[in-house]
Amino acid sequence: MVFHMFRRGAQEVPEKKASATGPVVAWHGAGRVAWSPRDAVSLTKAGFTGNPVGFRSVKLIAEAAAALPLILQDQERRYDTHPVLDLIRRPNGAQGKAELMEALFGQILLSGNGYLEAVGGETGVPVELHVLRSDRMSIVPGADGWPVAYEYAVGNKKHRFDMTVGLPPICHIKSFHPQDDHYGLSPMQAAATAVDVHNAASRWSKALLDNAARPSGAIVYRGADGQGSMSEEQYARLQDEMMSYHQGAANAGRPMLLEGGLDWKPMGFSPSDMEFQKTKEAAAREIALAFGVPPMLLGISGDATYSNYQEANRAFYRLTVLPLATRVAATISDFLSRFAGEQVELRPDLDQVPALSAERDNQWRRVSDAVFLSDPEKRALLGLPKLAEDE
Repeated sequence: MVFHMFRRGAQEVPEKKASATGPVVAWHGAGRVAWSPRDAVSLTKAGFTGNPVGFRSVKLIAEAAAALPLILQDQERRYDTHPVLDLIRRPNGAQGKAELMEALFGQILLSGNGYLEAVGGETGVPVELHVLRSDRMSIVPGADGWPVAYEYAVGNKKHRFDMTVGLPPICHIKSFHPQDDHYGLSPMQAAATAVDVHNAASRWSKALLDNAARPSGAIVYRGADGQGSMSEEQYARLQDEMMSYHQGAANAGRPMLLEGGLDWKPMGFSPSDMEFQKTKEAAAREIALAFGVPPMLLGISGDATYSNYQEANRAFYRLTVLPLATRVAATISDFLSRFAGEQVELRPDLDQVPALSAERDNQWRRVSDAVFLSDPEKRALLGLPKLAEDE
């Protein structure tokens, strides 16, 4: 397993650099708008660990997709027990199905790429499955453009997975990217601009709250002889007193004592300045839109796309969770079928998804009432395998 390589005393794998392909950090030049870097690590920090809308969107999708019950079947029957099912239920000693799948979905949503490592499997189904961090993995393309190896790097140590062997140890699941042949495009990258706007608005709001939600005002100096400027000593003393006695949360509400020649002029924001909060709400909706999460499920105000919460939840499962979970399950089942020596299909069990219970009931009722369909045809329409007597 790759994790043993990084333990103290483990044998070092010789470093081989066969490709310059790798993540590129996009820095913008001076004088332009200050956008955050677009590499996977920076986007994860800014859009997941540092943004509540991005965090909740990723967690909502990953947890919902990981909680979907999975069924395993082939052309003849649906399996209740199977080595592939046992492996999915307990993929390794530290994780169960939900933890492994949540980590895999999270990596896909944050970076556009998910990497699953199969440990063992020389004589059958792998012994363990592990999700590898996408920011540490790089693809080594061959002369024909297809990956011949994957390199997993931690610090200055690298481990190379050979993909030219009979049973490749890495399953790479990537999202569609129109301009990259090897790496996927993540929703976080599409939402990066909205994340920057939302984070900047949050910092602006925090600074505004620290300043009593408005620019306090201006201290105007008028000397006894009509002069409008203070001496350097007077100016420095006034600044020190303002910082010591009238700034910060501990000094909120403390009255200000002004000496002769100083006058207080209160100030406030215009209504157009206070529209800044709407910019933050619009950015939050754009982040939710990029991930395919109805803003109603995130508690974002001002969105009335769906008439009720139940309709929004049903659309969330039908349009976001199920396409992702179905695509990942199909890729994993094809990957594990090579080890098992037989073609099996792993897919979500839609009949056990509470959010889809109403439409599934309608589908079962329509199919069962169709008198012009035979029982084998009805089973095929419902996604059920054939019965033995139907052969």
